[in-house]
Amino acid sequence: MQSPEQVMAEQALNVSSPAQYSRFVQRLHRRYENWFDALPPGPPDRALMEQALSTLQARGLDLSAALRVLRQLVMERSIVLDCEQSAPLSIVVKAVTELAELALDRASAQVRAELDARHGAPRGPDGQSVQLWVIGMGKLGARELNVSSDIDLIYVYEHDGETAGQADGRGVISNHEYFGRAVKGIYTLIGDTTEHGFVFRVDLALRPNGNSGAPAVSLASLEEYLQIHGREWERFAWLKSRIVAPQADIQTPNVQALRGVVLPFVFRRYLDYSVFDSLRSLHRQIREHAAKRSAGHPERANDVKLSRGGIREIEFIVQLLQVVRGGQFPELRCRPTLEALQRLVRANLMSEEIAGALARAYTFLRQVEHRIQYLDDQQTHVLPTRDDDLLWIARTMGFPDACAFLHQLDEHRELVAQEFDTLLGGDTQQCGNGKCSSAKAAGDTPSPQEIEDMIELLPPALAGQVADWRSNARITGLRDEARARLFRLVERTAQWVESGQATEEAAKRFLNWLEPLLRRESYLALLLERPAVHERLLHLLGAARWPARYLQQHPGVIDELASDAIFKERFVAADFEHELALRLAALQSTGEDDDETLLNLLRRAHHAEVFRTLARDIEGRITVEQVADDLSALADSLLRVTAQWCWDRLKNRHRETPRFGIVGYGKLGGKELGYGSDLDIVFVFDDDDERAPEVYAAYVRKLINWLTVKTGEGDLFEIDTALRPNGSSGLLVTSFESYANYQQQRGSNTAWTWEHQAMTRARFVLGSRDFPPPTGEPVTDLHLHQRFDAVRESVITAPRDAAALRSEIKTMRERVRSAHPVRGGLFDVKHSPGGMVDVEFAVQYLVLAHSGEHRELIANLGNIALLQRAEEAGLLPKTVGYTAAKAYRELRRLQHVARLDERSGQLEQDQAQAQRDAVLTLWQSVFDAPVAA
Repeated sequence: MQSPEQVMAEQALNVSSPAQYSRFVQRLHRRYENWFDALPPGPPDRALMEQALSTLQARGLDLSAALRVLRQLVMERSIVLDCEQSAPLSIVVKAVTELAELALDRASAQVRAELDARHGAPRGPDGQSVQLWVIGMGKLGARELNVSSDIDLIYVYEHDGETAGQADGRGVISNHEYFGRAVKGIYTLIGDTTEHGFVFRVDLALRPNGNSGAPAVSLASLEEYLQIHGREWERFAWLKSRIVAPQADIQTPNVQALRGVVLPFVFRRYLDYSVFDSLRSLHRQIREHAAKRSAGHPERANDVKLSRGGIREIEFIVQLLQVVRGGQFPELRCRPTLEALQRLVRANLMSEEIAGALARAYTFLRQVEHRIQYLDDQQTHVLPTRDDDLLWIARTMGFPDACAFLHQLDEHRELVAQEFDTLLGGDTQQCGNGKCSSAKAAGDTPSPQEIEDMIELLPPALAGQVADWRSNARITGLRDEARARLFRLVERTAQWVESGQATEEAAKRFLNWLEPLLRRESYLALLLERPAVHERLLHLLGAARWPARYLQQHPGVIDELASDAIFKERFVAADFEHELALRLAALQSTGEDDDETLLNLLRRAHHAEVFRTLARDIEGRITVEQVADDLSALADSLLRVTAQWCWDRLKNRHRETPRFGIVGYGKLGGKELGYGSDLDIVFVFDDDDERAPEVYAAYVRKLINWLTVKTGEGDLFEIDTALRPNGSSGLLVTSFESYANYQQQRGSNTAWTWEHQAMTRARFVLGSRDFPPPTGEPVTDLHLHQRFDAVRESVITAPRDAAALRSEIKTMRERVRSAHPVRGGLFDVKHSPGGMVDVEFAVQYLVLAHSGEHRELIANLGNIALLQRAEEAGLLPKTVGYTAAKAYRELRRLQHVARLDERSGQLEQDQAQAQRDAVLTLWQSVFDAPVAA
């Protein structure tokens, strides 16, 4: 049975249509019923609003009145669409946003025309006209205004100077004064309350220096303010900034200057975890303000925007992840919240499940917010206390009653609050999906404030190292906040050493790693915010020396440790290249795609992927062979992407798609790359154009430079082109026909036996088919891949004198061995007799001598598989091939472990005796057995 209140609520909803319940709609119908026809049918967009505005002005309204009446018409139409036709949220926010853009565009045009008539147009230092940009912040910038939003604006003009004045020289004023008057004039047209109300409430509090600042600032003043005085919370405000008017100026290249000022302020070069504390502080202030407002007014606590689990917390979650990583990952930069959630998913910073839940919560809360404001056109986000109002909201949201609606509301808010606390709040540390909870100081006691205090808390091995910090300028020069973070990290590390969570050696390496990076305070913040990253970092540093050196050179990669996925996944070339394409598109959209930025982008992406492989390697999640596979696939991807980008940026290119290829040799060709391996490559082209040799020579020089040049982010690879025809005296890039003739012994200029040995491990890495064609055109495929494979097969299967081949390869083996002497009776896993090079030379002989009759040896499958095939073909005594293959795998592992710890790979003889004996048996079977007639 319904309560009396429920009965009254049901009766109150007895109206002709859902929208008619809104007291705001009722007022609009009483006042503007005869004006509704001015707005053409359909969802109100810019085009329909411009028609309506013209109609209203034609009926005698001036711009000020016409804009206000237009606002009322758009509001009425939006409420009907939303509450009666279930229009999606996007329709409503688009209408309100485009109304604001239209109003600001027309108002700024009229005000400037009036000011120009009195004072002349403002001029820059070179006499050029000066633009005034109306910058929309917050929801206006993100194109997601709600129906009773105020609009947060900042006015910026291009240059200081003065106006041209009138023809007689009168009326000259400074640009600063001119644009100050323009701001007042625009406010009068938009924000003043008249008989028709207002168009929008206007808030200028986000401008430089807030309410005490000038109403309009020059671009130079804005840049100085952001660089010197800009606060962390202002970065979040500027994240959604957008020039919204005048429309004519938005299309000009001048606006790029503003972008160049704002982007470096919002997005830092390095992963920036220092913003966590700033956002916590801002959120705490908002909650405290909300608590004060609701003190004595419990009904105000149910705020769908500012209360726990409200709209603001969803926005904070998204903006925090964008600001932290947007400097390095430009594809994360976007303004609308729902779009940003999807970008976070694509960047693996948030699971699709969580992003979907947050998106549904955001949409639901925004629709509730709109209905709250539909009731009386008040800028409020608090649920109404009247039963009939609450029931109306529930019914227009599709719920049968208020209880069902409130239950769904609570579910959404609880999920949002949990995600927010996981990312930024609570005392527990939880990591996952690329995000972790807040980190508190290590232990319950206050952290030490001075080095002497800290030394007393440390075990002796660490105390001595930290004692050296007393006179370290890097330490003494830290800000108090940064020093406190450092001490908390050291204290936490010491506690983990004492509890056995970390080794003493790992802690020492951690302190050595940390010291040079202290000027980059964001790393201190990152480790403090993410204890799981700190712990995994210690494990990596303690495992071997080379990871410690790599992390010293590329500290930004430690953020990769934040997600458990790093240990569960493998490198996927298509995903890697897709992410780079997204980042390139994002940079192109903001005009930031200069060469230096792209060089650094490639290097950061490479370092991150190498580090992911390294972490899996150290944790024992992948084998040595899988490490080599992934590093080789990564090199292939980087060659493809770099080749594409370089061709697109080559000034003298003579065709859209190059007719070009890259052949990989050595470890790249054999897919056996290790950490830090150089790339043995040969460049070829197949292009009859008379300009081709010159164009491809310039292209290859550019490509090599992009791959090898050291920037602030390091380099990509060392490139070795010595295996090209005629070696270092040959052309850097050669025609494929010349390359084929050289390899196949045609003409007087032909390859040597050692070059044919190298051909056994050669592989076609990249060709014309790897370059995207112009839109609408088919992929260019010169079949270079197949033609190279044919040349390689022809070379390695050619008939040879087995005895002469054996002699030449043994001579070459001795030459290599003499260049790498091993002293002290040690066994070098690579160069000593019985080492890896013996296996490689033996396999090369077997392929060159026998692949003509045994075609299963032609494929470039790697030494292990080829040894097994050779035994199965009867070319090796039973068990010799398989045993040698097993030994080679173990020798690779021993070499790999030694290199990770920066050791030489030279062992005591008995440490690899079985492997050595197996390889020597292989050598004897191949090179000391009688040659078949």
